[in-house]
Amino acid sequence: MIRFASLLLFSLLLTSAPAQAQEARKPVTILISIDGFRADYLDRGITPNLSRLAAEGARGKLRPSFPTKTFPNHYAIVTGKRPDNNGITGNNMLDPRRPGVKFSLGDPKQALDPFWWDEAEPAWITAGKAGVRSATMFWPGSEVAIHEVRPPDWLRYDEHVGYAQRVNTVLDWMRRPADIRPAFATLYFEAVDGAGHEFGPDSAEVNAAISNVDARIGDLVAGLAAMGQPAQIIVVADHGMRAIDESRVIQLADMIDLPSIIAVETGPYAAIEPAAGTDDRVAKALLKPHDHMTCNRREELPERLHYGRNPRVAAIICIAEPGWSILAGPPTWPVKGGAHGYDNQDPQMLALFVASNAGLSGDVGIIDNIEVYPLLMELVGVAPLPSDAAGVLVKARR
Repeated sequence: MIRFASLLLFSLLLTSAPAQAQEARKPVTILISIDGFRADYLDRGITPNLSRLAAEGARGKLRPSFPTKTFPNHYAIVTGKRPDNNGITGNNMLDPRRPGVKFSLGDPKQALDPFWWDEAEPAWITAGKAGVRSATMFWPGSEVAIHEVRPPDWLRYDEHVGYAQRVNTVLDWMRRPADIRPAFATLYFEAVDGAGHEFGPDSAEVNAAISNVDARIGDLVAGLAAMGQPAQIIVVADHGMRAIDESRVIQLADMIDLPSIIAVETGPYAAIEPAAGTDDRVAKALLKPHDHMTCNRREELPERLHYGRNPRVAAIICIAEPGWSILAGPPTWPVKGGAHGYDNQDPQMLALFVASNAGLSGDVGIIDNIEVYPLLMELVGVAPLPSDAAGVLVKARR
C-alpha cells in the first residue's frame, strides 16, 4: 500500500510539473515589424489575428520619421532617436568622412559596416548590457556589430527564408531552458511592402500579403499559448504606402544638367549634393519654386521634420507632393505601383501600431514612432538610453 501511494504521488508530481513550469515562465517581449503596413490596412477586414490583438490590447497609428524610408525608421523605432540623431539618415547616404563611398541597401559591405550604425544604440544591445538576453529574427541593423556587439541570437537577412520558418525559429527560441531563452525578440516580414511597391496599396496582391502575414502572426500567438509562454507583443510598421504612376513625374534633368549633381536618393524625396564647383548653380536651379516639389537647403528644412543637422543629410532636400516622383534622368525603377518617402505628415505614410499585453488599451491615436523605444525598454525591464522620445506610450500605461 505504501509503495502504491508513493508511485501515485510520483505520478502526480510528473503530471503537474509541466503546468508548474509554464506558470514559472517570465513574459517575453516580441517586437514585430510588417514593413510597409499602412495604418488603415488594419481596417480592411482581412486581419483576424492582428485585429484580435488590437481589440484585446491597443492600436494606433505611427507617424514615421522623415524620410519615411525603411532603414531610418526601423532604427528610429529601436533607438528612440530620429534619423538626424540615430545616424541612418536614408536608405542611401554619403558621409563626408568617407569621400566617394555610399551607403546603400544593395551594398552589403557598407550596409553591414558598424561605421554607419554606431551613432545610436539599439534596444537589443542595451538590453544585453543589462543582462537581458535578446534574439533577432531579422531587423535592419541587427546583423551589424554595433558598438562591437551583436545579440546572442541573430541571423543574416535572407528574403528567401519563409515566414513559417521565421515564426518557428522564434518559437524554438522560446522552447529553450530559461537561462538561454530570449526575453526580447524581434521578427520581420517584408511582403506587404514588396507588394505595395510592385502593385500599389489598393491591389489584390497587397491584400494577399497582408492575409499571409496575419496568418503567420496567428501561428506565433498559438504556438506561444501552446507552450504556456506569456508574451508582450508589439506590432509596428516603418511607414505607409502611396500610389504612384508615370504621369506624375518631376524630372531634375529639366532643371539642371545632371553631371552637376549627385542624386543620392530619388523618388518621393530627393537628396542632392552639388558636384564639385557647382554649388551656386545647383542651388539657383533647385531652390526656386517648382510645381509639385519643394526644395530646401538641409539647414532650412521645416523644423517639424527634425531633419538636416546630421552631416550625412545631403545639401539639398527636395520633397515631392504626395503621389509624385522625383527622377534624375531615365528611371532606374518602374514608376508605378506604390512608394514611400514623402513628408511624414502625409496621412498615407502613417504606419501600423498594435500592442498586446503591454499595459495599453483602446486607440492610442497618432504617435511618433520614436515613442515605441521607451515602451519596449519598460516591457523588457531595462532603463532606456536618452532619446528623442517623450515617453507618451509609457505614460499611457500608468
